[in-house]
Amino acid sequence: MKYIVIWITTGILLAQCSSKPPEAAAENASADSATYITVSDAQYKAANITFGKIEQKSVAQHLQVSGKLDVPPQNLVTIAAPMGGFVKNTTLLQGMKVNKGDVLATMENQEYIQLQQDYLDNKSKLEFLEAEYNRQQELARENVNAQKALQQAKSQYTSIKAMVSGLEAKLSMINISPASLANGNVRSTINLYAPLSGYITEVNVNMGQYVNATDVMFRIVNLEHIHAELQVYEKDISKIAVGQKVLFQASNETTPREAAVYLIGKEISAERTVRVHCHLEIEDPKLLPGMFITATIEISSAPADAAPTSSIVNFEGDNYIFIAAADKNHFRAIPVKTGDNAGEFTAIELPENFNRQTPIVTQGSFELLGLLKNQEEEE
Repeated sequence: MKYIVIWITTGILLAQCSSKPPEAAAENASADSATYITVSDAQYKAANITFGKIEQKSVAQHLQVSGKLDVPPQNLVTIAAPMGGFVKNTTLLQGMKVNKGDVLATMENQEYIQLQQDYLDNKSKLEFLEAEYNRQQELARENVNAQKALQQAKSQYTSIKAMVSGLEAKLSMINISPASLANGNVRSTINLYAPLSGYITEVNVNMGQYVNATDVMFRIVNLEHIHAELQVYEKDISKIAVGQKVLFQASNETTPREAAVYLIGKEISAERTVRVHCHLEIEDPKLLPGMFITATIEISSAPADAAPTSSIVNFEGDNYIFIAAADKNHFRAIPVKTGDNAGEFTAIELPENFNRQTPIVTQGSFELLGLLKNQEEEE
């Protein structure tokens, strides 16, 4: 009898251990209801559900970076007066377009007059000394004069000739042609001309103001060759190569623009970044130097599991795809992790042991998600 009681007690204990607690059973039922859904024939038809399969697609890997728009050094020019002077006239405003050769400002100074006078005076002396030097050479050939006289004439002639050349260079710097002074047409004003076509970005003078030779009067930028300067962290620079595709957009834009990597910097900045120079596929005058941009660099491509983007839905921060569970009226939501896009497909990471030949819902996923939400609310 004692043995019978022991066996009965042991059987009861084993039965209790093998049965699940009510709370665990309730949790499993809740989990099943959260991923399974049953639809009626009418709902199936209204959702216009279609099926497809997971495919292998070549998916590009991308690197997110930031930077700004800029122009080459030859497309940005600073205008200063070669010699100090007073601003006699200027009509420029920021944003105005100028063409190469346009007059930017007229300057006035007595030093301009003195420079021209010095040139004319030394030019006259040069003509006399040249004639004297030629005469001394002729006399030397006839052994009439001393060698010292010839050397002295040559020295004076060479010295004045160098001085005249220097004065001609100074006149050219202030845009006065030495040939225009042949008839003594001395001017008190000079013009400053635009060295390239572009837009005025900075105006620092006004009429009557005195400016020194080192003062910045205007800045002009030519937007014909605007480019993107990206900052790539040193840990990622090995992934960058010339020719890689770049998509970028300014902070006020919603549609990305295309560019390509053209040059890769060879110096690491204090912020541990390297400058990457990119050329735009289509240049746009609406883009301005200094604009902050965000960019995506396509660094490589690799095969990956991909599903049509339309088949992926997001619910409470997680992404899902739907598959047929038992028949056409039963569906199950499968959690997936998404990656980069490949055209109309998106790379996904599937759960372990998922059969990639299983048909997935390619159209109607959003409708199924709505029905799943309603099912949870009713529960």
